[in-house]
Amino acid sequence: MTIGISALILGLWPMHVIWTYYCIIRTKMVGPVVKLLLLIAVTVILVLWIIIGITGSILAGLAYGFLAPAMATFDAVGEGKEKPLVHCFLDGTWSTITGSCTVVRDVKDMLLHSYFSIMDEVRLHAPPDGKPYEIRLLHIPGAILAAACGLVVDAIMFTLIALYKFPVMLFKGWKRLIEDLVGREGPFLETACVPFAGLAIILWPLAVIGAFLASIICSIPFGTYAAVVVYQESSFFLGLSYVLSSVSIFDEYTNDVLDMAPGSCFPRFKYRKDEASSHGGSLSRHTSFKGKHDGKKAPQRVTSFKSSFDEYNPFKLLDLLFIECKHHGKDLVAEGVINPKDIEGTKAGKVSNGVLNVGLPAYVILKALLRSAKANSDGLILSDGFEITSDNRPKSKIFEWFFDPLMVIKDQIKAENFTEEEEAYLEKQVLLISDPKRIKENLIRLPSLSEQKQAEIEAFARRLQGITKSMSRYPTAKRRFDVLVKSLSEELARTMGSQTANGSQVRKTKSGIVRMLSQRSVGKTTGIQGDDPEAQLTSDVYTE
Repeated sequence: MTIGISALILGLWPMHVIWTYYCIIRTKMVGPVVKLLLLIAVTVILVLWIIIGITGSILAGLAYGFLAPAMATFDAVGEGKEKPLVHCFLDGTWSTITGSCTVVRDVKDMLLHSYFSIMDEVRLHAPPDGKPYEIRLLHIPGAILAAACGLVVDAIMFTLIALYKFPVMLFKGWKRLIEDLVGREGPFLETACVPFAGLAIILWPLAVIGAFLASIICSIPFGTYAAVVVYQESSFFLGLSYVLSSVSIFDEYTNDVLDMAPGSCFPRFKYRKDEASSHGGSLSRHTSFKGKHDGKKAPQRVTSFKSSFDEYNPFKLLDLLFIECKHHGKDLVAEGVINPKDIEGTKAGKVSNGVLNVGLPAYVILKALLRSAKANSDGLILSDGFEITSDNRPKSKIFEWFFDPLMVIKDQIKAENFTEEEEAYLEKQVLLISDPKRIKENLIRLPSLSEQKQAEIEAFARRLQGITKSMSRYPTAKRRFDVLVKSLSEELARTMGSQTANGSQVRKTKSGIVRMLSQRSVGKTTGIQGDDPEAQLTSDVYTE
């Protein structure tokens, strides 16, 4: 894993540098000054990417290479197999190797497919109002000065706060782990996880040291955000107010995490023109933390690790999405909507926004939205009847980026109250919108469809395709999509093979009928010639 990921990072780095600079220079979304600042920032990011990427690949390889076989060993012992000693050595060996290769492949897809998809959007996307975004140069000096002050103040104060709360986190963590050990709760509930939970007690100081270092590192974004405040509010004074208030924000957050006394002894000032000022020097809790300790209960313990793994997560939903794509894709292949040109173009990577790689997933998502709208559901109903709502959806910020816009589209579809003909028209529009020529050939406009309705349907199709294109950049999505393309390619080959076989069978049948008729006609002619002397004589003349 380490070698593969490091080789990908180093091998693709020159191409990433060249293409990133080219896309920033060619983009129409920002003006010249912003482009210059972006080029400077991107240079720093690209240099750090090599260091962080290779270091992360080493740590990830070590962690995965140790934990994956160890977990497989505990599973082998707990499953009651006949030869547990043999399984302790065999289980987790080959699966770890294949898993490492899968991770390397997913990283490759992100560095190639996802990267180029994002950069092409940056390069080709035009600003909404036609005017590129430009920065106000007048506020740049004040923003830089405020960021410098924020870095110095936050680095010092965050370090002092972290040092003060270091023993609290250390001993409270040990206390919690020992209580779980005595009561067989939390990480000590599962027998297979007891050794790792015991290891957590021993290595807890390392986790506390990591949290301490993370506190120091987070002072960088906290401090530099003062530049954003100065630029947005057009006030250097408000930027300095934020610098002082950020210390109070960090102190209150750490108090909440460590279950300490609410509030902060540091003052909080007003740093936004449209926000109410925090009470300086007060120990009152900030509004973002209110309600958490009002009538608070004892922290809930984790009941089981396995139950947490069995919950719905974005990767399971991706699996369900591509299963539906496979099901509907086979039907569309049989109907001839998806043709060999679509599959071959997708395999060759020539089509980045085609019928198969964007249209088909958007078509499947639209089916789910229509199903949910008809059922008057508050969430999204999958094909197996499972309903995803705001309560049971995956607790992932990335998933929210996709789920919330889909819920908005679902409510709009419900409000439109489409007829069956309009729904079919919308489905074909979503599937084929990336190919205007095929839309004109295959999509007949409904007479009852007004221009406003037509525009709304096209807007729905564009938004769904945009969301689907963003989902295609999600980790592991490209690998799942390749499996889908392979399956549809095999289905297309079977369909065309059966059509060819049927065609050849028809041709054989036709030739057999013609041969039979010709034989019958020859037989009749022979009989006639045998009975009629004149016919026999005529035949002899023609033969000669």
